[in-house]
Amino acid sequence: MKKKKALSGLMAVSLLTVIPWSSGLAEKPQWTNVNTYEEQDGSKFNSENYDFVKFSQIGSKLKEIEKLSNRVKVEVRGTSADGNPLYVVTIADPTTQGKFGKVKALRKQMFKNPGKAQEWVANNPDFKVPIMINGSIHGTEFVGSDAILQLIERFATQNDATTKEILENNILIFNVVQNPDGRIDATRFNGEGIDINRDFITQSQPETKEMVELIKEWNPMVFLDTHGYVKNYQPNLQGLIEPCTPPHNPNYEYDLYGKWAYKQAEAMEAEIMKDHENYSGSLYQNMKGTYIPLRDDSAGWDDYPPIFTPMYAMYHGAYGHTLEAPTNDWDGVRWMYNSIMGALKFATANKQSMITDQIEVFKRGINFDHPFHKEGLFPKAYILPLDPKDPTVTNKAVNHLINNDIEVVQAVNAFEADGVLYPKGTYLVEMDQAKAGLANTMLWDGEDITNDTPAMYDISAWSLPELWGFEAVATQNPIKVNATKINQITGQGKVSGKGPFLIPNSSVQSVNLVNALLKQGIPIVRDTQGNFFAKAVANQVSAAVKESGLQVGTADVPADAVAITSLKVAILKDGGMGKQKSHAGTKLALKRLGFDVTEVTPVEVAKNTLNGFDIFVYSGTESLISTNLSEANKEFGLQNAGQLNAFKDNVTIFLNEGGKYIAVGAGASRATKTLGLTDDTINVGGSNSNGIVKVDYEGTGLTAGYGENDIGFVYRPTWFTDTDNDEVVATLADSDNFFVAGHWKNNITAKGQAVIVKEQNKDVTLIGLEAGFRDHPDYLFRLLSNAIFEK
Repeated sequence: MKKKKALSGLMAVSLLTVIPWSSGLAEKPQWTNVNTYEEQDGSKFNSENYDFVKFSQIGSKLKEIEKLSNRVKVEVRGTSADGNPLYVVTIADPTTQGKFGKVKALRKQMFKNPGKAQEWVANNPDFKVPIMINGSIHGTEFVGSDAILQLIERFATQNDATTKEILENNILIFNVVQNPDGRIDATRFNGEGIDINRDFITQSQPETKEMVELIKEWNPMVFLDTHGYVKNYQPNLQGLIEPCTPPHNPNYEYDLYGKWAYKQAEAMEAEIMKDHENYSGSLYQNMKGTYIPLRDDSAGWDDYPPIFTPMYAMYHGAYGHTLEAPTNDWDGVRWMYNSIMGALKFATANKQSMITDQIEVFKRGINFDHPFHKEGLFPKAYILPLDPKDPTVTNKAVNHLINNDIEVVQAVNAFEADGVLYPKGTYLVEMDQAKAGLANTMLWDGEDITNDTPAMYDISAWSLPELWGFEAVATQNPIKVNATKINQITGQGKVSGKGPFLIPNSSVQSVNLVNALLKQGIPIVRDTQGNFFAKAVANQVSAAVKESGLQVGTADVPADAVAITSLKVAILKDGGMGKQKSHAGTKLALKRLGFDVTEVTPVEVAKNTLNGFDIFVYSGTESLISTNLSEANKEFGLQNAGQLNAFKDNVTIFLNEGGKYIAVGAGASRATKTLGLTDDTINVGGSNSNGIVKVDYEGTGLTAGYGENDIGFVYRPTWFTDTDNDEVVATLADSDNFFVAGHWKNNITAKGQAVIVKEQNKDVTLIGLEAGFRDHPDYLFRLLSNAIFEK
């Protein structure tokens, strides 16, 4: 988004009046527009739009409130993907300001001696608990941040009895706009095209990392995430307040969460209903309540994956709730305001019992006591061996665990576990720790929940060891070894010998190193196993190798090794079809592999051809090349049949002139059929089917670095039949248990079928696996680099 020169303007001195409610409150706020950015006035994806508060106005408004109140602290906690400020506002009564250290000291006590922490809570009823409210993580869901601004003003300036009681008992932490990029552009996503509310296991985006740090800093008792829009999900139940339907992730201490979360949801509903006569719309005036999934449904709105913000916060002991307002207007803002107030009142009235049970979550972890869990779900420890030549994958995993408040130790000497000898330096995640649930949900293999529920809201498997590509060995036996706690790993790579140098095709970092050396002009060749050889002397490669973290040594170059060059990659840009930017994860995967990647829209391909590019990647919905578009999608897709024909012609010309075409996933594979680039039959599973699968890879060329009975990931599973004109290089394992974890009805029909093929008469590769899905499955990224480098 281009920045415009800031226009001068003064904020109106009178700020939003938020308490008591008045008929004017549901009207738009009155202030001078400081039009710093080229901001959108509304989203084409919303059926309703209103004059919401522009992001460019928020910073100055927060500063003005801070000047008026001694309760408020305003911070910028980092920046978004596009470089926009992330505002955090902390509000507490003046006696607590400057004494937050005491609250954070209790947090530390929770993890070290939870019994003592519970005893302290019982003896100090005047303690204050942190409550966190997250604003508009989806950019088009404007009402959340608008309600938060009203709440900030209330708790900064008002002195009514309710306000004072809440501040006497709580510290309020507002992440004012979690997604400023999306609010500015009126899109769901951040500037990288990532749905941040799907990023809390991967944590690839700066906005996600900022929230993780905030959660760790405060360990809030309650976490509220503001969203929209859900209306008439059930008749006359307007909006949505979690807790969720089953299945619940087994790594939660769900009995403790459920004990309070459902009651708190009903308290939020009651607060909304108490005010329903003051709403202006008939939808609200006629409502009978709010849709609470756990109460009002049996399936379809689950809290199973830890990718959502409130679900992630639950692993830190928080009572997490997603709040979905019914409409995108000032009534929706009122609904959100009321629901949050209901939560605050409930938490204030029940804080002592609620935080005692929050601490109980950590107590169970430390005591290795999980009374409502299947025996064996939690191992005694995970052992993380280190690859001496390429430690980068395990090192990334260890740092990720540490960054999530999970304790990792490193063995000082060799040790034996379950009959296996492990060398010194091996990492251990011992599971008698406070946040054992979070550790286990990140490190376990997952489970097949296909028969547990008819449908899932989103992904059902995410195992870091399997999808990042490191080994995590679970043991049910205690490990006896001296070990030291690890705080962070900052290991450097090392060069040994005089060259040429072998760079194994083993990780994202290894391919990134290859691309870095190619850009330096270092000659690189690649063998049939996918390994790379740099024809250079040590001082030419040492700086890049040190940065990579790899251990690189001299090796003979195989006779069959083929020279590779630095390549320019174009990826078809999905601007937001169906509220998705499905190409974004693959784009980020390619960038992390070190490729020069340029996003091109379908119209740009139709008008400008693909001249200047070596590779064309399609990793998005098939609707990108459809002319049957909604009004919201028209700006992202082809406008007419003439553009579609031009697109087809230009892709064909690109291939005829030596270009390479790679399709990733279901939508791209179907689009490839539409483009006439394959005569395969494209088979696709259910739209909400996904999970980890066993795959038999050929192990050379396109699938170099992978083998039989290996791992893949599917989302809207795709496989290919009628492949007589193809080279089939990977198939789903031909066994009844090829589906490892996730949710996929009738998956047996795909058993043994092709999932990666290459056309024999043209440079077209179809990858049915989701090799770049949401920037998460690092282990599969090399399928993309293999396809790019393979001659």
